[in-house]
Amino acid sequence: MDDSFNCKDSFPMQGKTAGNPAMKKLLLLHLLVIINVFCHMVLCTHQEEQDGETRRRVKRHWVWNQISTLEEQTNIPYMIGTLKSTKLRTNAEYILQGEYANTLFKVKEDTGDIYGYERLDREKKAQYNLTALLVDTISKKTLEPPEMFSIRLIDINDNAPIFTQEAYNASVPEMSATDILVTKINAVDPDDPTVAGHAKVTYKILQGYEHFKINEITGEIYTLSSYLDRETKASYEVIVQAKDSPGLSGGFSSSATVIIHLSDINDNFPTFTKKQYTFNVYEDLRVGEVVGKISVEDVDEPQNRIAKYTFMKGIFEQWFKIKSNPQTNEGIIILTKPLNYESSDKQFRMSIEVTDPSIDLRVANQQRPSSTTEVIINVLDVDEPPEFMDPFYLFKVKEDEKQKNIGFVSAVDPDFPKKVVRYSAKTSKDDLIRVTANGSIYVGKSLDRETSAWHNFTVIAEEVDSATKKSSSANVYVQVLDVNDNAPEFAEPYAPRVCDNTANDEAILTISATDKDEMLPGTKFTYYSAEKENNFTVVDIRDNTAQIVVKNGAFNRDVTKFHYLPIVISDNGVPPLSSTNTLTITVCKCNEEGKFTYCEEYLKQTAVSSSTIIIIFCSLALILLCVLVAFLILRRMRSNGPLMLMKNPAEIHEQLVIYDEEGGGEMDTNGYDVSVLNSVRRNVARSKPDMVEPYPNLYAHVQKPARNGDMFSMIEVKKDDADNDGDCLPYDTLHIFGYEGSESNVESLSSLESGSSDSEIDYDVLNEWGPRFKMLADLYGLENLEEFPY
Repeated sequence: MDDSFNCKDSFPMQGKTAGNPAMKKLLLLHLLVIINVFCHMVLCTHQEEQDGETRRRVKRHWVWNQISTLEEQTNIPYMIGTLKSTKLRTNAEYILQGEYANTLFKVKEDTGDIYGYERLDREKKAQYNLTALLVDTISKKTLEPPEMFSIRLIDINDNAPIFTQEAYNASVPEMSATDILVTKINAVDPDDPTVAGHAKVTYKILQGYEHFKINEITGEIYTLSSYLDRETKASYEVIVQAKDSPGLSGGFSSSATVIIHLSDINDNFPTFTKKQYTFNVYEDLRVGEVVGKISVEDVDEPQNRIAKYTFMKGIFEQWFKIKSNPQTNEGIIILTKPLNYESSDKQFRMSIEVTDPSIDLRVANQQRPSSTTEVIINVLDVDEPPEFMDPFYLFKVKEDEKQKNIGFVSAVDPDFPKKVVRYSAKTSKDDLIRVTANGSIYVGKSLDRETSAWHNFTVIAEEVDSATKKSSSANVYVQVLDVNDNAPEFAEPYAPRVCDNTANDEAILTISATDKDEMLPGTKFTYYSAEKENNFTVVDIRDNTAQIVVKNGAFNRDVTKFHYLPIVISDNGVPPLSSTNTLTITVCKCNEEGKFTYCEEYLKQTAVSSSTIIIIFCSLALILLCVLVAFLILRRMRSNGPLMLMKNPAEIHEQLVIYDEEGGGEMDTNGYDVSVLNSVRRNVARSKPDMVEPYPNLYAHVQKPARNGDMFSMIEVKKDDADNDGDCLPYDTLHIFGYEGSESNVESLSSLESGSSDSEIDYDVLNEWGPRFKMLADLYGLENLEEFPY
């Protein structure tokens, strides 16, 4: 066994001093490993000797199963261990197989020595599993079964503790007591925790130990000082060290920084920055607006600034209030009651105290102080508009009253000296109610409650002798009181039907009434028949309703199919009014069960009052009168038809421009005034009218020639005059007549494309158009012209 392990070869000192305590401890660990292997080998040999005689089995010839070596060895190659077999012969050799065999680990074939060829790190891989083979050198056959073994790395302290966070941030309230937990830190050492405390970490504060302490085992940081004032120092930088192998010299360490912030608490009192504040405000400052701001000093955070302001002398709470703004450290003075330069104080002088009632004096460790300042508020005068005596005005007037003063509005100038005020109505849509300059409200015309029960408008009060013309307004409400000026009428258009075999005294309908006047709770209606009753009677139920009852039944439909029952409805107003409403009752044919089988269609008639009938007749008379006047005017225009020749050319031209649809046929004559041409046919001879015109006519009036054929000459002369008249455009302008007749034998009717000297129009073609054009052929033709020389 002395060949199995060589302590010097397996665990070389590699230049390390024997006096080093760490190396002494390491050598002791190696010695224990060697003793363990030796004992195991002895026990195995003894057991084999005892069992050899009693039973047969394959003997174990390998004499090891684990090899240990230190990590981080740098003297490469370095001896790790030796393979041993009892069957070693001269022609045998050792072979390695498994993890990193023949790369990291190599075996000497003849001796079985295993060497390491790289620096090994236990923190990356702590154990390697390999297989040892003993084979014949020549035949390469295994001489004994393969044996698996492992190479375990023994840890050395080569790693420093590592913090789990790169930086730590924590907070603790200021003025906290001692031993208050702030935060906990943690560091991890990757070395083997089972070897000499290589992975055991302890903590220590290197910087900041005056205010904080740390548990060296758990890494918990606690407060050490009870006087940590945020306003003095808001944060602390604490440096903590983490070290391994406690109690031993050497070892590795690392450090981390912990930033500890002090959170604010309300431990400081507010104080005014000035002893006196002065503010000038105008009297028209509105309630709720800011008068001024007073500054205080409070070094706490805004969420912990609680300032309470108190008026020390004087009752100024009815005029002002103070609101704290912790964001800006200001006290904001707000107006709570309107100011008036003329009637109230022109100056307010007040003393204000500020304090913080929420501070715990045990935390602040001081008495509750107070800070005071003086505030002066000067009220300045402004030119104010007139002020109405009331916020609004309500007047009541009966609907039949007119030309009556129903009340007045009043406004005064609050300034000094007081100015005269003038009144006017704003945007009044009617002239029923007027407002005078002195504020009186007049009803100009009778008001109708049924048309409008309320009249609302705005009255403007304006200063008269003022450069600024200040004005104010007030709402005026006029309520129109009801007068009984409307008679009651049917509540709905009733159209009752009755069977022809209805028995007597049978009620066929219940009617009710309505009134356009205001129907108060005591309103009563009475009903009775306006004429002598025959077949039906009206029974007043005295609950504002009435029933229609059959008086004489068994109706004969062949004689009368419709019955008309006039009913008078009266109210109890002052004075009482009544109206006659006609009820149309249709008689229907019924079966024996009393169900309608046939009824004539009848246009339902609503019950109308006498006033409605009068209005209908007046409307019909007015319509008839308008029709009669229109008929007379039309007849007069037709009787004066020949006078159309007296129209001036501009009017004729107007007609031609408007009616630009010539050539449509005989129906077009309905749209044009053809009296000019008809007059030529009717009148054989017409003298020129004896009248003096301020301006000469553009053309002579048309007269029928005395003989047939003269019309041709006359048209030629007149056309020549029109063509050569340079004063105005011809009335048959080109854009109207330029293209008419393009498909006709006579072509265009426009004179713009024809001349007086070279015209070749042949009017004799009219003789070929039939009897309907005979008259035109006689007037314009040249057929018998030679028989009637000029």
